[in-house]
Amino acid sequence: QKYLCSNCNNVLKKALQTLCGHRYCSACLAWIVRNNKNAICQKCKEEDPSTLSEGSLLAEERAFGDAAINKEISELKVHCVTLGCSWSGIMKNFEDHQTLCEYALIPCHTGCGHVVMRKKLADHLENGCVNNVATCQKCKRSLSSSEYQVRTFLCFKRGLDTNVLVICRDILHPDFTSTDGCCFSEVGCSFRGSNEKIKEHEKTAVGAHMLLLLQHIKQLKASLCSAAKAANGFIPQEKVISELENKLHVFENIVAVLNKEVETSNLEITAFRRQSELDQNIIRGLELKIAELHRCLLQKDAGLSSLHKSLLFSEQASYDGVFLWKITDVGRKLQDSVTGRTVSLYSPAFYTARYGYKVCLRVYLNGDGTGKGTHVSLFFVVMKGDYDALLPWPFRHKVTFMLLDQNNREHIIDAFRPDLTSASFQRPVNDMNVASGCPMFLPLSKLQSPKYAYVKEDTLFLKCIIETN
Repeated sequence: QKYLCSNCNNVLKKALQTLCGHRYCSACLAWIVRNNKNAICQKCKEEDPSTLSEGSLLAEERAFGDAAINKEISELKVHCVTLGCSWSGIMKNFEDHQTLCEYALIPCHTGCGHVVMRKKLADHLENGCVNNVATCQKCKRSLSSSEYQVRTFLCFKRGLDTNVLVICRDILHPDFTSTDGCCFSEVGCSFRGSNEKIKEHEKTAVGAHMLLLLQHIKQLKASLCSAAKAANGFIPQEKVISELENKLHVFENIVAVLNKEVETSNLEITAFRRQSELDQNIIRGLELKIAELHRCLLQKDAGLSSLHKSLLFSEQASYDGVFLWKITDVGRKLQDSVTGRTVSLYSPAFYTARYGYKVCLRVYLNGDGTGKGTHVSLFFVVMKGDYDALLPWPFRHKVTFMLLDQNNREHIIDAFRPDLTSASFQRPVNDMNVASGCPMFLPLSKLQSPKYAYVKEDTLFLKCIIETN
């Protein structure tokens, strides 16, 4: 489970850990935060909705990359589940394998609608794809890719005679002559192999084949003179010369076609490189724009989150010195206090007046100091406020604590007046002064006694009253 994203439930990609301790894919967290205002961790909701806190709020700037879990995931042993494939390895190599798996089913890129194994795609394009056809510009016939290559040469120049067509066929198309030799074997190429290797060889060895053809042409020219001499009157010299000239003409046509193909390929490569450079520039520009937009979104989200917190605080805050604190899930929080997991709880801040002292309560459900383990301890905390410079110090107002009996029979009440010499009631230098109050506010035995209703439905209510007169 620790390797799974809390959102998509798939294996984590670029894992991020949030303040509440749960993990998300970086893309999942970005999507959640972008599409949900004040998003709350779903795992926190599922585990215990009553314990939701500020740490459960999701924000990218409050999450950190979990390098340890990313390393563990990258080294997990995995295997390919594609039928027929026996590949196995570690997770960091799996994505590379997916792009190369010969047994993976992929759609034909021509749009014919067929889905074939990657290793059979070439054969499908060659023999079975209805969309992989072309029209010869000379004879206007619709041909498969293999037929088109032959027909392009056969129809290169109008008026070629039958002998020329036969020579072109024999030299330029291996399927007519040999299943394991290069189609230029007749002019000296010794390469042999499977059909796929031969096709790859013919694409990459154009320059070498042209040299072989030129050498063959030179040999033909040399044989022209020797044939004329060898005829010695038995064979008409004009006939020998005519036949050799026809063969020479064929090879010249072939060389011209190959030259044209090389020139076309060079132009296409140059155009492709230029377009690639333009595309890369456009991509870099778009990436910069996306990064800028992402930064703006983060800033706006942070601003909205801050405004939301301020709004919630304003709605819950008290400004008359009277504050009622509802504490839920008392049983679990008491157990956390006993084990030391969460020793104390702070209440939301409240005020003695609209521009008065800012204060809060702090409760130790398992006691603190002299009341530790036997009593509930309740303390009063003076906090740094926005208007402290205008207020008289030290704080000198009487404070009354109440634990409400939810059957309205016997409330627990305790009160004290501030010790004016104590640092707890001087003007705060830090966010909070040291808490002061009642370490033995209520015996734990009384809190848990069924005779009283201080805790009802796992909830209790604490009230604080500050005399402001």
